[in-house]
Amino acid sequence: MPSKERVSIAQLKVGILGIVALSCIALLIFLLTGDTNWFQKVIPLHVYTSDAAGLTIGSPVRINGIQAGKVTQVALSGETNPQRIIRVDFDIDEDMQKQFPADSIASISSDNLLGSTKFLQVNKGTSKSLIQPNATVKSADTRQFDALIQQGYNVLDSLQVVLAKVQDIVGQVEVGKGTIGKLLVDETLYNSLQATVNQVQMLSENLNRKDTTIGHLINDDTLYVQVQGIATKIDDLAKNLQEGKGTAGMLLNDPKMYNDLDKSLEQLNAILADLNAGKGTAGQLLKQDKIANQLSSALNQVNVTLDKVNSGQGTVGQLMVNPQLYDSVNGATRELNALLKDFRANPKKFLSIKLHIF
Repeated sequence: MPSKERVSIAQLKVGILGIVALSCIALLIFLLTGDTNWFQKVIPLHVYTSDAAGLTIGSPVRINGIQAGKVTQVALSGETNPQRIIRVDFDIDEDMQKQFPADSIASISSDNLLGSTKFLQVNKGTSKSLIQPNATVKSADTRQFDALIQQGYNVLDSLQVVLAKVQDIVGQVEVGKGTIGKLLVDETLYNSLQATVNQVQMLSENLNRKDTTIGHLINDDTLYVQVQGIATKIDDLAKNLQEGKGTAGMLLNDPKMYNDLDKSLEQLNAILADLNAGKGTAGQLLKQDKIANQLSSALNQVNVTLDKVNSGQGTVGQLMVNPQLYDSVNGATRELNALLKDFRANPKKFLSIKLHIF
């Protein structure tokens, strides 16, 4: 039989072997399920922000959406600068250093609209130099974004006021207040609209009937045929005009009328040119004062003569203003008429022939 000492040593070996096996299994499970890579080197970095925004230890770090590391610490920095209140320490894999330019910018983002899952987003820069371990990464300026958020709060407040007013209006409409409420609740307008629709239907039926005037115009082809005939005549008339038929066609197409008109205009221009040049009697009347002076002198003489006649000067003037001369002439005229009358009645009285013989 083995001694108790050997049995104890064997039991101790089995126990140590079991402990080592359990430790290996636990380490393997931890390595398979955990985030930590014990065999990969990391580069420690940090960034300052104005607000942690729900970022926690272990949150992923992504470079333009690609996993690059994780957050190791989120704490107050102790500084008074509003943009450096929070210090975020994070590590990136060593093989990602070559994808991390020195001018890259970090910001806190979320995977969804609700913002339940936060991560540190790094936008890759364009510098040729790479980030160094323990360096401070530039943080995105969120002041404009915060101001925009504040404006959004103001807009939401205004929107709440508007929604309250809308709810009030909807409540009034539901109980039948106002014109819109009447439209929705009161059946009077519905009945009026229904009556209007019925009238429109009756009108449509009357239009479709051929025994009414409008229906006859709509359904009978006579008017269409007449219009078509008129259009055909207009087409024929236009065709005849284009072909130069008839007086109107000749006026449109025959150049003779145009040539005659052009010649007339040329002659008119020549006459106007002669007038402007002072040629002929009309030209002299337009350009020279001699004829105008002579005409004015003649008119003056006529005026003088008329003045004399009106004043009774001369024979004509006496005839115009002296009644005695008129009476004498009138008496002589009567006596001459009596003599002529007597001559016609007894011509022998005045035609007696006496012969004297010497």
